[in-house]
Amino acid sequence: MAVERNIKCVVAYDGTKYQGWQRLKNSDHTIQGKIEHVLSKMTNEKIEVMGSGRTDAGVHARWQVFNFHTRCQKSTKNMMDYMNQYLPEDIGVCQVEDVDLRFHSRFHAKKKTYIYRIWIGEYPPVFERKYVHVVTETLHLQKMKEAALLFIGEHDFQGFCSRKVKKSTVRKINHVQLKQEGHELTISVTGNGFLYNMVRIMVGTLIDIGKGTLTKETITEALDTKDRSKAGERAPAKGLILHDVSY
Repeated sequence: MAVERNIKCVVAYDGTKYQGWQRLKNSDHTIQGKIEHVLSKMTNEKIEVMGSGRTDAGVHARWQVFNFHTRCQKSTKNMMDYMNQYLPEDIGVCQVEDVDLRFHSRFHAKKKTYIYRIWIGEYPPVFERKYVHVVTETLHLQKMKEAALLFIGEHDFQGFCSRKVKKSTVRKINHVQLKQEGHELTISVTGNGFLYNMVRIMVGTLIDIGKGTLTKETITEALDTKDRSKAGERAPAKGLILHDVSY
């Protein structure tokens, strides 16, 4: 019998038309579902892939990691070629490699970085419209930068989550950076893990602070009370990109 292998892959995708990463019983419009369908045909096995995280509907990825177990003896190069031939054109596999059987893409991830893209201006960015959130108001960048520092460190982020969580809601944020070039403002967030909609609520709160409708004290209050209603609006999914996963 062929030896079992654990295959680690890196995939990029445009999440515009998908209902998120996670496979759904009532829909085939998920990233995980598309990948599993192709891999099951390739291996003639029932393949289940483990992703490093579950991106929401409409969220994109430049560097999503997943792994799967198989007895298929194709080379990793042939596997990558096969996947890129049969996956939709808005899903692309960038790397494929054999790893230790104990490796798990989610449990072994140390840090993840998300980038949120905001377009500031009166006219819409036609060619980037699917990947940026347009804000027509002027944003006070310095106030946003000062407020972003309050996220850094280990906190209970229940107030920045869209659903109640039974497990721990404590997460550590290592880095938050805001950078504006021309009309585009990017917000980069690195942490050891993220709750459901957490980055989008963090970004939405910073946008509201930039507009002047909230103050930075809002962040402290939402962290202290763990009350979602204290935080700002949830930013739209299309501006968010899973940028990197570190092991």
